[in-house]
Amino acid sequence: LNDNPSYYKIALSGTMKSPKINFDPPFLMLMPVPLDVKSEAAINIIPQDFLRQSQIQVELPELELEDGDRIYPFSIQFPEGKDIVLSSDGTNKELICHISFRSSRPVSFLGNILFIVEEES
Repeated sequence: LNDNPSYYKIALSGTMKSPKINFDPPFLMLMPVPLDVKSEAAINIIPQDFLRQSQIQVELPELELEDGDRIYPFSIQFPEGKDIVLSSDGTNKELICHISFRSSRPVSFLGNILFIVEEES
């Protein structure tokens, strides 16, 4: 046995899927409304390939008005929570997100609301 060592070679291969989220609808247009009236819409957040419990955080834009004042006219609510959890069948449950806009001053906006996924340790 010592004069004839046996070597075994094992080849491993795999695919690593990066977690991602998709949105339905993929973009949002809120309808114009009179001053100080709320305009809102619901979107579905569709997480894919998350293996650990995670939570969604949101950064809302600050808008600067013509006179230099700054406002935060957007608000976000997650009626069923912001946690991304792994189901027993290996999929992630969709999340519902309500986005609303209200301003007492005339304003229009084209931009982004940033959704950040934080893994819990």
